[in-house]
Amino acid sequence: MGPAAREDSWKRLGEENFDLVVIGGGVVGAGTALDAATRGLRVALVEARDLAAGTSSRSSKLFHGGLRYLEQLEFGLVREALRERELMLTRIAPHLVKPVSFVYPLTHRVWERPYTAAGLLLYDTMGGARSVPGQKHLTRAGALRMVPALKRDALVGGIRYFDAQADDARHTMTVARTAAHYGAVVRTSTQVVDFLREADRVSGVRVRDVETGEETDVASAAVVNCTGVWTDELQHASGSRGRFRVRSSKGVHIVVPRDRIVSETGLILRTEKSVLFVIPWRNHWILGTTDTDWHLDLAHPAATRHDIDYILDHVNEVLARPLTHDDIEGVYAGLRPLLAGESEETSKLSREHAVARVAPGFHAIAGGKYTTYRVMAADAVDAAAVDLPGRVRPSITDQVPLVGADGYHALVNQADQIGARHGLHPYRVRHLLDRYGSLVHEVLAEADGRPDLLKPIDAAPDYLRVEVTYAASHEGALHLEDVLARRTRISIEYPHRGVDCAEEVAGLMAEVLSWSSETRAREVEVYRARVEAERASQSQPDDEAADERRSAAPEARAGIVEPLA
Repeated sequence: MGPAAREDSWKRLGEENFDLVVIGGGVVGAGTALDAATRGLRVALVEARDLAAGTSSRSSKLFHGGLRYLEQLEFGLVREALRERELMLTRIAPHLVKPVSFVYPLTHRVWERPYTAAGLLLYDTMGGARSVPGQKHLTRAGALRMVPALKRDALVGGIRYFDAQADDARHTMTVARTAAHYGAVVRTSTQVVDFLREADRVSGVRVRDVETGEETDVASAAVVNCTGVWTDELQHASGSRGRFRVRSSKGVHIVVPRDRIVSETGLILRTEKSVLFVIPWRNHWILGTTDTDWHLDLAHPAATRHDIDYILDHVNEVLARPLTHDDIEGVYAGLRPLLAGESEETSKLSREHAVARVAPGFHAIAGGKYTTYRVMAADAVDAAAVDLPGRVRPSITDQVPLVGADGYHALVNQADQIGARHGLHPYRVRHLLDRYGSLVHEVLAEADGRPDLLKPIDAAPDYLRVEVTYAASHEGALHLEDVLARRTRISIEYPHRGVDCAEEVAGLMAEVLSWSSETRAREVEVYRARVEAERASQSQPDDEAADERRSAAPEARAGIVEPLA
C-alpha cells in the first residue's frame, strides 16, 4: 500500500469491472472488502480520508462481549461478540489482540456479589472455548492489593474478569492490508462523489482522488455503504430512500500516565447511565467513555470541558489520589453509529447491526460494535450476493489470519536473537512484534544501510523512526496526521500530542513520499493547527462551542468535498 501501489490502484479502479465496491475504510468496510476478496470476488474499497479515520480509531480499544448488554438481555449479541473475541485471540489476530483484566468493585453487601457473579459466569461460558482466565472473587483487602489506587471505603470486595484489547486503528489498517493481500483494490483519499446508474439500478460510483482532483468511474455489480455515521448522507446522495436511520453518539476518552493510577489491572465502574472503563494501555491508562447525542461535524467530533469533567468526576469517586486536568496526556472523541430507535437515550439503543438493500445494486450496513465487525462484513456480502452474477461462496474469514499473524508466536520466542541481529533491545522487538507480527522482518528491512532509522523518535521515544518510513512505504499513510494519530498513537500518548516531533516525522515521510519543502512545511502547519483546535475545543463548555473551535482547523486532505463521505 505504498506510493507505487497507489498509482496502480487508481488505474485499476478506472479500467476493471468489479463485483463489489465498498465505500468506507473503517473496520466494517475493511472487513467487508476482506470477506468479499476471500470469497473470490473482485472488490474495491474506497475511503475519502484515511483508514480508520473516523470511529474505528476512536473506540475504547476493546474486543469484548459487552458485559452491560447482559443486563439488557441481549444474550445473542454478547455470545456473538465473545466468539469473535476468541477468534481474534487465537487465530485471526493474536499479534494485535491481547487479554486484559478488569476488577469490578463491589459496593453493596449480600446481593451484589452473587448477582454479578452469575452475569460473569454467563460471560465466561457463552463464547465457547476460552483463551482468558475465568472470574476470580476478591475480598476488599484482596481487591485493594490488586488496585492500591482505590479508596478503602469505595468497595466492599471485588471480582476480576478478563476481556481483550487491541490498537483499533492498527487492527483496521491490518484488516485492509489483508484484503489487499488477497487481491482487493484498497485506496484512501478517494471520495465517492456520485453514483452510476443503469435504469433503476446502481452500477458503480464516480470517485475523486482528493490529493490530485482527478476523477474516474468505477463499474461494479453492487455497491456497499459501510460509512458508519455517514450512512444517511450516502443514502441521500445516491438518490435512494434509506431503509434505516443512523444516530451519532459521541464517546470521549482521556489518556493519563500509568503512574497516576497505581494498579495491576483495569477497572470497570458503574455510572448512572452505563459503565466507565479504566483500561491499561502500555504506559498509560485510557479512561472512558461518555455517551451523548451528537448532531454537528461528523468528521471531527469535539470533546468539551464538560465531557472531560464527567470522566474525571466519576473515576475520582473511587480513587484515593484524584486525577486532575494536569494529569491528562491525550483526549479523543469518536462517534458510534447507532441504529435510530424510539428511546431518546443513546446508551439504551441497541448495538445490533442491520443490513438493507437500499436500491437494486446498492446496500447499506450500520450499527453493531467494533468487536463484531467480521460478522457484519459477512452479512453485508451475503446481502449483496443477490446483485452479483453466479453463486457466491460462503464466508471463510473465521479461518483467515490477518497479515502478520502467521509465525507470530515463534518470533516472540526469538525476540532476543532478532534484537541481537539488529542491535535492538528485546523489549523493542516485542513492541514491534505486537504491532506488526511476522511482518517485523519487512519493517526492519527498511533500515538496511540506514542504522539511524532504528533510533527512537526524539520526542516520542516509544516509537522507532523506521515505523514512520514503513507507514508511508507499506501502510498507506499519506499525511502527517495519518502517522501521528493512527499508524502510531503519538497524538494521544504524549502531552505535546505530536507537535514536538512533527518536524522529525514529516522529514522521514518526505523521503518516502517525495514531498517538496513546501509540502512538508504545510503538513506540519496543518497538524499543529489541528492540535491547537482540539486543545481549544476541550476547554469549551458545550458541543456547539467545541465544534466551532475544532472545525476552524484546516483539513489535511484539502480536496475533501462535504457533505459526501
